[in-house]
Amino acid sequence: MTTQQGTSIPPLANSLKAVGPLPAGGCTAVVGLQWGDEGKGKAVDLLAADHHAVARFNGGANAGHSVVVAGERFSLHLVPSGILYPSKLAIVGNGVVVDPWKIAQEINGLRARGVDTSGLRISDRAHVVLPYHKAEDAMREDALTRHTKGPAAIGTTRRGIGPAYADKVQRACAVRVGDLLKPDQLKSRVEAAFDLKAPILAGWSTGDGPSPGPMQIDPLVDDALTVGRELAPMICDTTRLLHDTIRRGDRVLFEGANGSLLDVDHGTYPFVTGSSCVVSGVGTGTGVPNRCVGRVLGVMKAYSTRVGAGPLPTELHDDTADRIRQRGREFGTTTGRPRRVGWLDLVAVRYSVMINGVTGLCLTLLDVLGGFDTLKVCTAYEINGVRDDAFPPDAPTLEGVRPVYETVPGFSQEIGAAQSWEQLPEKARTYVRFIEDFVGVPVEIVSVGPGREQTILRV
Repeated sequence: MTTQQGTSIPPLANSLKAVGPLPAGGCTAVVGLQWGDEGKGKAVDLLAADHHAVARFNGGANAGHSVVVAGERFSLHLVPSGILYPSKLAIVGNGVVVDPWKIAQEINGLRARGVDTSGLRISDRAHVVLPYHKAEDAMREDALTRHTKGPAAIGTTRRGIGPAYADKVQRACAVRVGDLLKPDQLKSRVEAAFDLKAPILAGWSTGDGPSPGPMQIDPLVDDALTVGRELAPMICDTTRLLHDTIRRGDRVLFEGANGSLLDVDHGTYPFVTGSSCVVSGVGTGTGVPNRCVGRVLGVMKAYSTRVGAGPLPTELHDDTADRIRQRGREFGTTTGRPRRVGWLDLVAVRYSVMINGVTGLCLTLLDVLGGFDTLKVCTAYEINGVRDDAFPPDAPTLEGVRPVYETVPGFSQEIGAAQSWEQLPEKARTYVRFIEDFVGVPVEIVSVGPGREQTILRV
C-alpha cells in the first residue's frame, strides 16, 4: 500500500492555550471484550477514517494488531493502527511500555512499504522496556514452570512487559522515553536498575536485544541513546497534544491493546497482562479524561480464543477446534503460537460489556463459523453444582466452572462476499441477534473477512 504525504500533521511544539473541561463525548474508544486477539486492529482501521487522531493507551510489544488493506497485511505491535491513514496523528500514549528497538524496527518496516509515518508521536512519559526486563520476564516464567506445587506459568510473551510495568510502579529505577534523550539521567537510572536487580541479574544474558551476551551498563546505555536519537523527532508531550487536538474540535480514537479479560484489575487474575486494558485505562494511559469518550466499541470474536495459560471455560480439544483454528488463522500475531479455541462464551462477553460501558459491538470472524450445522453458545456456568450467569474474574474459580450451552442453528453458506446485512444468511443473522439479545448491546459492525471491504456496517 502506498500512501500520500499528509498535510495536516501538527508540529511537535504545542501549547495548551485554553483551560477548563474538555468537550464531552466526542471521542471513541475501542476495547477488546475477550482474551485479546479479537480483531481490534481492523476495527480501529475502519473507525480511523472518521477521526483525526488515533491514540494507543496501554500495553506494549506483546500486543499484535493485524490490518489488511487492498490484500496487503500489516502486523502492528507498538505503532497505532491509524498509521495506515495519511494525514492523521498516531499517538503512543504514556500508558504504553515502549521497546525502543522494536518500535524503531516497526517504523522502518512501514516506511519501506510506502507508509507515511510522519504523524507518529511517542509520549515522553511512556516507560521503556530494556533487555533486562525481557531476561527477568523469561526467568520468572521458567521458574513458575518448574514450580509444580504452585501456579503454572502465566504464559507471557516474554517481551518484558510485566517487569517494565513493575519498575514503573516501584519508581526506583524505571526509564521513560524522555530519558533516552538525556544521557546522564539515563545512565543513572540504568545503574540503579543494575544495582537493585543485582541478586537476580547475576549471570543473566540475553540474545534478544541490542547487546547480546552478559549485560553491561555502558553498552546498553550507548545503544539506548542511539535509538533515542532515532526516535527523537517523534517524542513529545502527547497529553498536551491530545488536549489541543480535542479543543480544536477534532475527534480522537483511543485504541486499547490486549483484551478486557486480561486486564490487571478486572481480568482472570493472575493470568493477566500488566496494564489496564479496559476503557478506564484511557484516562491514565493518555491524560485525557474519560468524559471525552462518548462511544465505546467493544470488539469480540464469534467464538472464544486464548493464548498462553489461564482458564478458558469453553475450550475445545477436538476436530472442531482444529477447524476453527485453521479457518480463523488462530496463531498469535506477536508470538506465532497456536491459540486455544472454544465456543463463544457470552457470560464472559457480557461481563466485559458491563465493566467497559460498551455502547456498540463489533463482531469479527463470523465467516469462520460458516459450514457448521449447529453452533454452541455458553450462556451460564455451573459452579459446584449451582447454576450462575455471573462471570467470576478469578482464575482458580473460573477453572472450576462447567459451561452451560444453548444450541443455535449454524449456517452452511460462505459469507465472505456479503456486502450488507440483508446478504447474510438468515441463520447467520439469527446468531448475531442472539448475541445482541443476551448482552443487551447492538452489534454495529460485522466482519466477514480480514479485508477492509469485508465489513458490514449496521449504523
